[in-house]
Amino acid sequence: VQLQASGGGLVQPGGSLRLSCAASGSIFGIGDMGWYRQAPGNQRGLVATITSRDSTNYADSVKGRFTISRDNAKNTAYLQMNSLKPEDTAVYYCYADIQPRLWAPSTGSWGQGTLVTVSS
Repeated sequence: VQLQASGGGLVQPGGSLRLSCAASGSIFGIGDMGWYRQAPGNQRGLVATITSRDSTNYADSVKGRFTISRDNAKNTAYLQMNSLKPEDTAVYYCYADIQPRLWAPSTGSWGQGTLVTVSS
């Protein structure tokens, strides 16, 4: 199983980006999916999560600006980021609980990270 994150880049303050996280390989089902970020010198922290029933949770710092969603048919999660601030600059990692086969336990998988830089 692999998670491929994409969509990062350089954006000016106030701008928008949409990140994608696509799961591939042996997949029977996907539970929780999420985005985390790590800025230089900081620990990796939660940005947003979404359950298989589309229940969402956000870090206080991104509420009202970021929206997490998923397309179960495509095994993909998205993070729409609006009104970006310089403090949003970080490497963004996606996460998913993936059940590879029927009756097999779910395991957590991480994507490789995608860099978001917010700067003028």
